[in-house]
Amino acid sequence: MFGGKGAEIKKTIVSITGLGVLLVILVMINVLFSYANLRWDATEDRIYSLSEGTKNILSNLEEPVTVNFFYSKSSRDFPPNLKLYARRVGDMLTEYEQAADGMLEVQYYDPKPDSDEEQWAQLYGISPAQLPDGEKLYCGLVFLSGDREQRIEMLDPSREELLEYDLTLMISRVQTAQKKVVGVITSLPVFGAGPQAAMQRPGANQPWFFISELKKTYELRQIPDSAALIDPGIDLLVLIHPKDVSPALQYGIDQYLLDGGNILAYVDPVCLSDQASAMRNPMMPSSSTPGSLLDSWGIEMDLNGVVADLDHPTKVRVNDAVEDNPAWITVRNANFNKTEPLISKLESMLLPLAGGITKREESTCEFTPLIVTSSNAAVVEPMKAQLTAAIIRKDISLPGKKFNLAVHIRGKFKSAFPEGSPAEASVADPVIDHKTEGIQEASVVVVGDADMLADHFYLQRGNLLGFDISKMFNDNLNFLVNACEVLTGSADLINLRSRGKYERPFTAVMELERRAREKWLSKERELVGKMEETNRKLQELQQHKDESQKLILSAEQEKEIARFREEKRRINSELKDVRKKLRQDIDRLGLVLEAVNIFLMPLCVALAGLGFALYRQARMKRR
Repeated sequence: MFGGKGAEIKKTIVSITGLGVLLVILVMINVLFSYANLRWDATEDRIYSLSEGTKNILSNLEEPVTVNFFYSKSSRDFPPNLKLYARRVGDMLTEYEQAADGMLEVQYYDPKPDSDEEQWAQLYGISPAQLPDGEKLYCGLVFLSGDREQRIEMLDPSREELLEYDLTLMISRVQTAQKKVVGVITSLPVFGAGPQAAMQRPGANQPWFFISELKKTYELRQIPDSAALIDPGIDLLVLIHPKDVSPALQYGIDQYLLDGGNILAYVDPVCLSDQASAMRNPMMPSSSTPGSLLDSWGIEMDLNGVVADLDHPTKVRVNDAVEDNPAWITVRNANFNKTEPLISKLESMLLPLAGGITKREESTCEFTPLIVTSSNAAVVEPMKAQLTAAIIRKDISLPGKKFNLAVHIRGKFKSAFPEGSPAEASVADPVIDHKTEGIQEASVVVVGDADMLADHFYLQRGNLLGFDISKMFNDNLNFLVNACEVLTGSADLINLRSRGKYERPFTAVMELERRAREKWLSKERELVGKMEETNRKLQELQQHKDESQKLILSAEQEKEIARFREEKRRINSELKDVRKKLRQDIDRLGLVLEAVNIFLMPLCVALAGLGFALYRQARMKRR
């Protein structure tokens, strides 16, 4: 009897000891895993994993980088969506810390009112958002390396897909103290037309607005037509309406690209801003003449044709009237390649008289369209494109395809001068080291229009209380600034793409809505068709009546109107049924998901527990 009780007590002690040991083991495992660098990104687009480009930049950091994250975490009124985004930014910065192998440190600060942290945030230039009650909310980043500093004043959830690009760009910027150098080759007076032209046209001696803006960030160098060699110290070469470029300079551009230099080219089939050509021959449009450079870049561009997009015209004033001109293309969100950081957040651009760009079949370089037209577009003659919209639309032949207005080409390019430098370049620089193909990958961004950089195509100037003010009404300048920012970065930074979405859409509901919308449009078209048919019949009946009976409805007309009203009532009833069934399908899907979440999962857990209990009981009986 006592022996049986002793055995039970012994079994109880053993069980309690076993539970204690198991608890200690679990705690130790948890502690060990907290120090282990184990991560698994199970998302479809691997949005929490760093790209190879970012890893390469972090592994090659020359100086330590400190990231100060000012985030009002303790605020009760912090917007939930921004709080969620701040948490995601913190998770991403943790990945950066791990990948940088000690060369990057993230420090978190909660800038409470009147605290030292708030003072530091203000000193670093982090601008707070102010609530109606006066409370200030901070959510910004400061990147420090040596005596260099970059900041993101307020995190923007709308740039979530570009988060990795923005963070890597800031880190890349604080690694260099010198301004990037941008070389400009142009036949247009973008740096000012000179004092003689200013006497004829006031203000002509002033540089174009984009030049003034770029000088704030970059060192600009104007490269003369007489140049035969591009300084390898130039970080980006910008070509703006390259016209009558000498073979020597073409060769210099070619060798610069093969050396790994990047190029941004605005090539125009009809340049309205070329005032010098317009004065010589107003009827002959000025076209860019880049020579054989386009072929070596692996692209083709019809410089004898202008793209007209019937779906994206621009309102243009002609004499005293305003017309929708399809040759002046206003591109919007749907025309932009949203996977490219260069253009993903732009909203609209104006390209007057632009050319289309296509990839050559033999090209092996990566070809990425940046801006495309709608499929309701065609190429028209340059002279015709400068006439009225009615003439452009008349007899236009639509091929039913989209045209590329801006593209990004990446890869190792081949020389446009495989036989070596032309005579002009040989005389100017006989010791040049000729290259027939690229020694490293490079990038070329080509835009089919140069007029878009002229001030009046994107800028409105005014005067307020004696101060000159400028207001941009589209993203033409933003495209240029983004392109310079991307192309002056490292190859790893250029190849970064926007990330996938963090929030997954409810595709089942979206599919239901799509099917219902198709039914709705079908019924709507049926109703419109019936209405037009009834109106036609009423007009026919009206035409067969005598003049004395024109204002009196005939019996046939009254019957036709009554029939149409009944038909309209029937179709409206069916439209309501479509909406009703859509809501029922969505509600039914919602109930199924609720049942799965509330009942099915707990039931599965309960069944698993019951099965395990039965299994243990069976084992005990066998003993």
